[in-house]
Amino acid sequence: MRTVGVEEELLLVAPDGSSAMAVAAEALDHADALGLRRTPGDEPGGVIEHEMTRQQLEVDTRPRTGLGALEEEVRALRTRAATVARAAGAEIAALATFPLAAEPLAVAKPRYEAMAARFGETAREYLACGCHVHVGVADREEAVGVLDRVRGWLPPLLALSANSPYWQGRDTDYHSFRSQLMGRWPSAGPPDLYGSAAAYDAAVTAMIGSGVLLDPGMVYFDVRPSHRYPTLEIRAADVCLDPEDTVLVAGLARALVETSAQAWARHEPPPATPTAFLRLQSWQAARDGLSADLVDPRTGRPAPAAEVLAALAAHVAPALEASGDAHLVHRGLDRVLGRGSGATRQREVFARTGSLAHVVRDAVAVTTD
Repeated sequence: MRTVGVEEELLLVAPDGSSAMAVAAEALDHADALGLRRTPGDEPGGVIEHEMTRQQLEVDTRPRTGLGALEEEVRALRTRAATVARAAGAEIAALATFPLAAEPLAVAKPRYEAMAARFGETAREYLACGCHVHVGVADREEAVGVLDRVRGWLPPLLALSANSPYWQGRDTDYHSFRSQLMGRWPSAGPPDLYGSAAAYDAAVTAMIGSGVLLDPGMVYFDVRPSHRYPTLEIRAADVCLDPEDTVLVAGLARALVETSAQAWARHEPPPATPTAFLRLQSWQAARDGLSADLVDPRTGRPAPAAEVLAALAAHVAPALEASGDAHLVHRGLDRVLGRGSGATRQREVFARTGSLAHVVRDAVAVTTD
């Protein structure tokens, strides 16, 4: 069975929910002192680390084959992150943007300082948290074959995970404003069709050679072969408020990879959807989440979100049955369709309390259950 792991980016916030706190270095010092920064063992993952700003931490699970074990580790890592954040006077919140006004403060590392100098306000304003799913692949040829075949199904994953309606104290009218902030980077968004690892690598080499990007790590496609691990990295999702939703996104991502790998092995041609049209699909998913129509990747026409998610589940049904994930995924889809995504919950809390600080405090409570 293919392994699956997730990276979650988390915000460090004041206990009263009023501000984002730039205490990542202090929290990581406490993690080192308490022996909580890294899970013992030789496998990658199981770590708490910094992200681009001092108001964030990142947690990375180890590669897992069972979604139950993955959920346990997601919860355990969030709890560890909360422990070290509290030691630094903060809490953690699984919010894809901070709802109130905040000034992002970059981590003092040469790479991040170079990004701020190169990309200006795009880098200086970027304070957003995603969820990246890593699914094991045999090699880079399989990875690119899968990339060509999953790209049209990533907007529904964004809609499922949408968790960033507020930014700088305002309702943005989007369910995922994080994806709009991400789209400011020059290499972000859906990838093109490549057909082979050589073609993909040549495209990345040309992008770096243009002088626009600093390094391969800045290839911010919604899906890409990892430059660190033997995985395909699906990067379309917001960080999910509820850890069960994180596992749902991971289960669907793995099933998409397995389904697409089988199609690639059978030499079935990938859908020839233009990248520009995929951008439209992603925008619609970010704008309305599950509350209105999505663009159906099979037809290119609007369809109710529940119908598109049912089509996604049908598309990957054999892979879900083979992995034993079908019940968990179908139950998760019913749950999210019934109560909405994290963006829905944030707006419900604000409608009830009239306070974005209450939204943050509610997120703190949900993040670690």
